[in-house]
Amino acid sequence: MIGILSQLDPVSEIAAHELFSFYIGGYKVVFSNHMLMIFVASVFLMTLIPLSLRRRSMVRSGVANFIEVICLYIREEIARPFLEEKTDKYVGFLWTLFFFIITLNLSGLVPFEKIFSLILNKPVHIGGAATANIWVTGALALVSTVMIHVSGIKSQGFVTYFKNFAPPVPTLLKPFIYLIEFLSSMIKPFALAVRLFANIFAGHVLLAVILSFAVMFKNVGVASGAIGFAIIMSFLELFVSCLQAYVFVFLTTIFISFAVVSDH
Repeated sequence: MIGILSQLDPVSEIAAHELFSFYIGGYKVVFSNHMLMIFVASVFLMTLIPLSLRRRSMVRSGVANFIEVICLYIREEIARPFLEEKTDKYVGFLWTLFFFIITLNLSGLVPFEKIFSLILNKPVHIGGAATANIWVTGALALVSTVMIHVSGIKSQGFVTYFKNFAPPVPTLLKPFIYLIEFLSSMIKPFALAVRLFANIFAGHVLLAVILSFAVMFKNVGVASGAIGFAIIMSFLELFVSCLQAYVFVFLTTIFISFAVVSDH
């Protein structure tokens, strides 16, 4: 039992693994499985969405209709209540963010590593949940943060934006309020990154631990129960993957509205 436990590593299922590396100017550049998934997701979206929407018609069907429903929901139910007349200016960014995150989340549920290991008859690290990598979610949060502040500066002007960075307060309190607001602006991207990372990471680790019971206990009943529970948890992971993409876009919309809508 101890020998089996020592070989089980649930984290390795979702950790970043080097596929190949090369040197640029003496610096080693590593291409990992998560980078591969980001590349595949980008190519997939840049291919699927234009092909699905290439035919213009009054009533769409199939994948095009599904994409249009999602886009309309994000624009009318998420963006417009906060961004008001500036919705169409930023909704393209929100659409891109949502589809990219949800594609990464859902692709992480597909066992590409196991499939390619069986095909090639050797262990390979192809696939994995890119959004279970804090560096990936951190990069997404950084992009959102840059978008938030750049949008605010373009909308209000550099001086006015930072003048309105904190609410009107007595002069003696201004240094403290600006400090609090500055710290808040730093916490926002951190919260975006950690929320997405933690939910995806925890879900995949839990699935890996549950499935490991089938290996640890060589019992048909335990194995069947573990697999059955893993299937149930997979449906929950499917829901969480969609929910976290929604939450990321929803919070980004709110933060952009704080920066560009004067009433906020």
